Amino acid sequence: MTGESFTPDEQARLAPYVTNTDRSIFALTNLPEVIKGALFSRYSRSTLGLRRLLLREFIDDDAAEFSAIQGGTGNIAQDTALAVGRAQSFYDRILDGYGDDSIGELGGAHLAVEEVSILATKTLEDARIGGSPLEKSTRYVSFGQKVAGDYRFYKEPRLLDSRHRERYLNACRTLFDTYDQLNEPIREYVRSRLPRDPNTPEAAYERSVRALGFDFIRGLLPAATLTNMGVFGNGRFFESLISRLRIEPLQEFQDIAQASWEELAKVAPSFIRRAHPDHRHFQGYAAFMEAQRQKIQSVAEQLEQGSAEPLSLPAGTSGEVRLVEWDADAEIKLLAALLYEHTALPLQQVQEQVRQLPDAERERIVRESIALREHRRHKPPRALERVFYTFDLLGDYGMYRDLHRHRMLTQWRQPLTTRFGYNTPVELEDAGLAQPYHAAMAQA
Repeated sequence: MTGESFTPDEQARLAPYVTNTDRSIFALTNLPEVIKGALFSRYSRSTLGLRRLLLREFIDDDAAEFSAIQGGTGNIAQDTALAVGRAQSFYDRILDGYGDDSIGELGGAHLAVEEVSILATKTLEDARIGGSPLEKSTRYVSFGQKVAGDYRFYKEPRLLDSRHRERYLNACRTLFDTYDQLNEPIREYVRSRLPRDPNTPEAAYERSVRALGFDFIRGLLPAATLTNMGVFGNGRFFESLISRLRIEPLQEFQDIAQASWEELAKVAPSFIRRAHPDHRHFQGYAAFMEAQRQKIQSVAEQLEQGSAEPLSLPAGTSGEVRLVEWDADAEIKLLAALLYEHTALPLQQVQEQVRQLPDAERERIVRESIALREHRRHKPPRALERVFYTFDLLGDYGMYRDLHRHRMLTQWRQPLTTRFGYNTPVELEDAGLAQPYHAAMAQA
């Protein structure tokens, strides 16, 4: 039941846009994102329920021109687009007047980003809050197909106009040729090392073989490899993402920013309007970021000049993992956080009592808590967020791609470079397939 009641006429007008009119929990349907965002923003500053607000300030308000949806052509998509277009200034006033930045988190959109480089997807995936990206997998999908007679990799216009054109094209094509050449031999190697269990279906076994094979050779894929990804995000996420892409030095990133802005402007224009290159907010942001970049880069150059030569590894060697910093009281802080919400004691007191426990007892509590977790869908407690470990990793791009997907991590990365050589999977050596791999890497 709900504290509000609606007449039969009101129920009929609300019905297309809410899942019920008589319960206190309901979902919104058939509404543009900009309207849902504005509606929820008003909701946070009103004594009225959401359905009453929808009636009073949208459906029954002539200024909102909501009738374009309610009494339009009968085509929901067409009517929604018409309503957004006619009432854009009205919704912008609400967005600016009630919440501004925060209201951008109340509406979202699905954006498909296709034929972009793997390098670009890393920047698209950097934003962890407000967005959920899903990229085409190098583990389950082959990237060895040709389109119009060539492999699918980004051909940067300025690079193709330079003296490096042929060297770049040949290096990328050699990497793809080798990737394609090793595809079936590495699968044969996997089958020889991991024969199928009679109880495992043939199709499932071959999927596993295929995935392992791709794992061993995906290091050959250049960062310019074209891929597809889908992104769901709220308005604030997309505004921030587009703004960041616009100030990137690479042309591809700027092109993605403009294309994303143009497409999102068709479905949620109010949420991304400040990411337009002529908007004063974006111009101020761009100036700030450039000034900050110059200042930090100047200091970094001085730091590098005064340091010893950075570590350089020979080709074919594995990367390094260094634990740079850690929390000496991690175990105590973790246990205190675990216990805190189950007591009425101040955190400092809980922490001191945990500190007095014998080491064996602290270890027992941690182990028994973890032992209850049966699989990855049993989420670990948030108490783990209280402790930290900082690692400096030197590795290949495939390793980084796997780590990058874990959005709970705070990450910084340096630009890609050939300075540290490359990693050679031991499986390629064992399979006798390392020679073409080394040749392709040496050329790249």
